[in-house]
Amino acid sequence: MREFKQLTPYRKALEMMLNDLKEIEETEELPLDEALGRVLAEDVVSPIDLPPFDRSAVDGYAVRAEDTFQAREYAPVELEVIDEITAGMESEKEVTNGKAVKLMTGNKMPKGANGVIEQEKVKREGNKIYVLRPVAPGQNVAFKSEDVKKGEVVLKKGRILRPQDLGMLKGLGVKTIKVKRKPRVGIIVTGDELIEEFDEKALNKGKILESNSAMVKALVRQYFGKPVFYGVLPDDEELIGKTIEKAKKECDLVLITGGSAFGEKDYAHKFVNLLFHGCTNKPGRPIGYGERVFVMSGYPAAVFAQFHLYVKYALAKLVGADYKPLKVKAKLKEKVPSSLGRYEFVKVYYENGEAVPIKKKGSGIMSAIVESNAYLEIPEDSEGYKEGEEVWVTLY
Repeated sequence: MREFKQLTPYRKALEMMLNDLKEIEETEELPLDEALGRVLAEDVVSPIDLPPFDRSAVDGYAVRAEDTFQAREYAPVELEVIDEITAGMESEKEVTNGKAVKLMTGNKMPKGANGVIEQEKVKREGNKIYVLRPVAPGQNVAFKSEDVKKGEVVLKKGRILRPQDLGMLKGLGVKTIKVKRKPRVGIIVTGDELIEEFDEKALNKGKILESNSAMVKALVRQYFGKPVFYGVLPDDEELIGKTIEKAKKECDLVLITGGSAFGEKDYAHKFVNLLFHGCTNKPGRPIGYGERVFVMSGYPAAVFAQFHLYVKYALAKLVGADYKPLKVKAKLKEKVPSSLGRYEFVKVYYENGEAVPIKKKGSGIMSAIVESNAYLEIPEDSEGYKEGEEVWVTLY
């Protein structure tokens, strides 16, 4: 069987792929309830000040701070309560010398008041309060626009919308938001050995239950895309070729699992003008890319690694996402050796600042993926890391 004459370094391959892809221009308008995880297509500018007025930050009494400067527990200051308001109300009374208004957290500050004393720091007798401690001007007051100013950019184009972002938008009165269209991602699974339904007799004769489709569809959904499944195909050169051409016309990106190497029935790579084919990453060395098509390995663990090393970045580029994987520092519980010239994707289990390498090896070992929750990358010029060494790991 032919081998790769030369392997493309991982970082170079990643750069070539990203430079080849262009951001999708199409957008769609969605209600906030449907926008979680979507990518903003334009900057969001606040239409209002937030808060829109000076408001109380506590339950208590709005006062003139100057009236309380002499207040002490042994010599309280007496003030008259001239109004009481609850949530959503506004007092029409003006706080003048010796007066106070009882209010709740979030209430608009009454005219004349410049501070709020917490209700637990006064004694109340009828319409009188006795202030036990002084209040500074501005104390317990949330000032107009201190959160967001009208006209300020609150969320930038390319942002991946999180729950707190949607809360901010709702608080600004935004009902719908413009996001990038999800890229259509064609998924083609190939292999004569694969079956889609449980068949004990077939399994005993060497067949394998196909698993890549479920995993890859879920990964595509997790990373900005919309999967389009073209089925599990036998190693039929003509059928594979026709399906690839169809997927290329209908989708923004195409992922083919199986047929990426140089075996007798490895056909997939023959139908794509590849920018690179064969890279230094391990597992998944036979990966190829060109014409918005990834030709990937057949083994699930290799496909999983290839997706995280390449495909998720391709999807982020297509939607213009400001995507940065979540990385944390971890102390290795065991040494992790590596070979020079290989860019290793090492599955680990991360917890409480420590990373435990998954001992199960092999591109077909599904349980190794399941038992991991992060990965460690070892570049080509490294022979690995020692036990106890601090490294960066990327969380799934």
